[in-house]
Amino acid sequence: MVLLNSYETIYILKPDVTDNVNFSLINDYKTLLKEKGAINILVQHRGRRHLSYNISHYYDGIYVQMNYQGNGRLVKFLEKSMRFNENILRYLTVKKTDLRSVVLY
Repeated sequence: MVLLNSYETIYILKPDVTDNVNFSLINDYKTLLKEKGAINILVQHRGRRHLSYNISHYYDGIYVQMNYQGNGRLVKFLEKSMRFNENILRYLTVKKTDLRSVVLY
């Protein structure tokens, strides 16, 4: 049995990206996650939002959130592919902890 961690990745696309490119990227990353062994993949398109500060002269961005279970190698591969995509302004992946495994004192 392989233990998979829960992860949440949020990435911000440039606001001038067309809907076709946007949905193509969503499908590409979802397919990549499936191919690399991720399970329970949930992708949510959060829409266009105003940025707190400008990034590369952009004041708005298109937010996409992905929740999935996988391993660390999968996250490293996913972030590397995002790093080289010119349509992505920023990305962040966090490992989510299971509240059942947290001990409270």
